[in-house]
Amino acid sequence: MLSTTTTHAPGPAPLVQDVAFVGQLMESLSVPVFVLGTDARVMIWNRACEHLTGVPASETLGTAEHWRCFYEQPRPTLADLLLQERAGVTRQIYPRGPREAASGLSIESWCDMPRAGRRRYLAADASPIFDAGGRLSAVVETLRDLTDEKMAQVALEQLATRDGLTGLANRRCFDETLHAEWTRALRQQQPLSLLMVDVDNFKAYNDAHGHLGGDECLKRVARAVASEMRANDLVARYGGEEFAVILPNQSLKGAAIVAERIRCRVEQLQLPCRFATGQHVTVSIGAATAVAGPDNCASQLVAVADAALYRAKHLGRNRISLPLSEAA
Repeated sequence: MLSTTTTHAPGPAPLVQDVAFVGQLMESLSVPVFVLGTDARVMIWNRACEHLTGVPASETLGTAEHWRCFYEQPRPTLADLLLQERAGVTRQIYPRGPREAASGLSIESWCDMPRAGRRRYLAADASPIFDAGGRLSAVVETLRDLTDEKMAQVALEQLATRDGLTGLANRRCFDETLHAEWTRALRQQQPLSLLMVDVDNFKAYNDAHGHLGGDECLKRVARAVASEMRANDLVARYGGEEFAVILPNQSLKGAAIVAERIRCRVEQLQLPCRFATGQHVTVSIGAATAVAGPDNCASQLVAVADAALYRAKHLGRNRISLPLSEAA
């Protein structure tokens, strides 16, 4: 916690406490810093803060419009919230909420940075400044630009959950999402549907077109499958030439409609097969639906969809298949 309480060195001369000295000290810092008075107006806006925001001190000093340097719409900074003793509402403003620091509040969030013309991920720390009588006289906020670190973290997270070839969710992400959706379906007693999509005769296609041609085929099929999805659906590369589609709160009839749209979309790609004159790439799809309950599990849903996919292959490919109990 910062304080302006006068302290004395062993010698006769006390430390200078005037505003001019504090301003010079702040200017010398390489860390972006601004200070608000009790009226929420900017008292100090150092050079590092000018560089970060693209806004010169001459435009902010004496004003309460500093939020414009960070956001497109009116929004209090962390210093404002601390100054107004509104720390309790930070969770409503910042999704991840604040962290209690030794002398104030600390938070990380994305900022629009309108004048800088770039969105940045900033770590902010706000601390109160008290006078010799213990009264609040100002609040200081320090900022750190963590954009590069945040983007690196996002990239690592994508590597952990995304398939490198198609950009779809990978098997790990599929397993985790299926478990989460099964739990939600159990809680809400809603149906959960699953499609297993397999590229027909892919080994022959890969042999005839080479691995690069096979990779391009998978990427185009992946885009075709993904194009038929709702916002809350998940498409994953399940393995090799097989894709899995999780359809939350979707009946088997609705899943069959989605499956047929996917089948038609892939067929319309007209990807030629060198190993079969006049033939094009197609997919076979197995569909399954379950209402989560204590007597069944997500792995059973996968098994039923897999069995339906096997029947689609056995019946001639380029078709969809439902569970036997539903198809009869």
